[in-house]
Amino acid sequence: MDVVKAVETYVTKMISESSAMKVILLDSHTTPIVSLASTQSTLLSHQVYLTDRIDNTKRDRLPHMKCVCFLQSSDASLEALQAELKEPKYGEYYLYFSNILSKSIIERLAEADEYEVVREVQEYFADYAPLLPSLFSLNYTPSVLNALYGNSPNSWSPEALERSVQGIIAVLLSLKKKPIIRYEKMSGMAKKMATEVHHRIQSESSLFDFRLTQVAPLLIILDRRNDPVTPLLSQWTYQAMVHELLGIQNGRVDLSKVPDVRPELAEITLTTSTDPFFQSHHLATFGELGTVLKDYVQSYQSRSLAQSPSSINSISDMKRFVEEYPEFRKLGGNVSKHVALVGELSRLVEQGKLLEIGEVEQGLATSSGADYKASDMIKDNSISPTHKLRLVILYALRYQKTQAANIASLINLMLQHGVSREDARLVYVFLNIAGTDQRQDDLFSTESLFAKGRSALKGLKGVENVYTQHTPHLSQTLENLVKGRLKETSYPFVESPGPNASLTRPQDIIVFMIGGTTYEKQQLLHFSISKAYLRQVLVLLLVLVQGYLELIRVSAEKFPASVYEPPPESASNAPVLNLNLGGVNVSLGGAQPGVYRSSGEAVGVQADGIRDGVMNLIGKVKQGVDRIAIP
Repeated sequence: MDVVKAVETYVTKMISESSAMKVILLDSHTTPIVSLASTQSTLLSHQVYLTDRIDNTKRDRLPHMKCVCFLQSSDASLEALQAELKEPKYGEYYLYFSNILSKSIIERLAEADEYEVVREVQEYFADYAPLLPSLFSLNYTPSVLNALYGNSPNSWSPEALERSVQGIIAVLLSLKKKPIIRYEKMSGMAKKMATEVHHRIQSESSLFDFRLTQVAPLLIILDRRNDPVTPLLSQWTYQAMVHELLGIQNGRVDLSKVPDVRPELAEITLTTSTDPFFQSHHLATFGELGTVLKDYVQSYQSRSLAQSPSSINSISDMKRFVEEYPEFRKLGGNVSKHVALVGELSRLVEQGKLLEIGEVEQGLATSSGADYKASDMIKDNSISPTHKLRLVILYALRYQKTQAANIASLINLMLQHGVSREDARLVYVFLNIAGTDQRQDDLFSTESLFAKGRSALKGLKGVENVYTQHTPHLSQTLENLVKGRLKETSYPFVESPGPNASLTRPQDIIVFMIGGTTYEKQQLLHFSISKAYLRQVLVLLLVLVQGYLELIRVSAEKFPASVYEPPPESASNAPVLNLNLGGVNVSLGGAQPGVYRSSGEAVGVQADGIRDGVMNLIGKVKQGVDRIAIP
């Protein structure tokens, strides 16, 4: 199952239908889909000489060219297409839509085609953005007007539900899978979506008439609220760090604000399909990046010597030079790109003290012994308010039932050190919507005495020992699933396929995570797939740590006001942060930070050594690259 190849196949079919010169018209939804699945050179090789938007009314009339339209069946796109067909600018039109068309839409198009220029209408189920072969996005950005949740944390916004159902139906059809469906029992949203997807599959049975397999594919729908910890942790793999710290938007990264960046690197393309180095190392940890980048630079340096004028001594040398020079230039540009990228990541990590923060985050997530430093991080004025907030939320999620007084003290402390009241109330929001009583599983029960012992004995083998200790809850869920141990009482079927169905070990697993996931989780799944001989697709709505905080912040505005109040088990010194009550003065209570566990000095020493080593290595690589003249 490869979603990149699935979408790429659809795009190739569209632009191959006619051998004549053509233009392709897209809308705001399909533009990023095509840009991720194809390249400009591929389009040109199929005689696509113009790419434009369907809503651009200033396009020139070119009747000698044929037009391929790939659109979402939204009202805005349909209205723009109807206007286009009533005054056609091209000789022939081939219409392709990203999802299932209703009969009424086809009738609308037929009425608009007064000049009979439409030659073909097809459904091509590329209604999602393929980020990696096993990861895709619905490009859903939560906002006040575009909410994920309804009026409670257990209900859908109708628009978000419909978009999610459409997206997963498109994935299933593009991969030619008719799955059995399971969902997290605690989540009303997961049950609602599972039921809707099942109903849609039944109502479109002719489209899902695929060849039966010995073991049916499985779609499992999970809720982010059952594991709110993972998206709150700092990311430490290459792709995940770039996305968290700089942002990857449909395969492009904006470096225009990076100090002293070269003009040609102000905006770069970063996709695994077009960048061999990124393909090989997008899952590399921050600790590994310095070494692999150094090797990459040295490889370029050796090739640059081979391309120097002194090495050209014969006609055959000239011929070799002409043949290899374009590739050499491309390699030089790629080296420059990754050096600039890793250099900026290094600068941001050092500037924001992210390694120190990551150590404490991992301590809170895994009980490895660094969480006692939380109060020191909050007092540090060089650490951003967002990271302080994330630390307190992690602390509160972990110790909700056992250290209520310390949670209240930390909230008071961060109010004194740069975190606004509006942001601070998100601590209570997380506890009320994703706290211990709301989660189906206990996130922190797996840290047994033996597990702690194994963590302590890992040794100095790399940054991942300290900064990527945390294992997402999804890992345990998938492990139980493939071993036939996932309880049907906790993860029921929408429609049970028969007795002992939960004991069946599926090979094709599609995971839909309501609320989104992170790029870093792909590293875990990458190794899980290779070990268990699985083929998986992980689905997401958004991939961004700050995005998860923003999602909860925006969504909470529609929830009942009680979501901002301290949970019942909170300490008496917990400040009142419900800003909806009017002019309420936040009570700091005069409380001092509580007493925290002081164990884990060995982990701190290990983290310090690794931190210094990584920063020094990346600094040396950058200095080495600066000395190389890249044409």
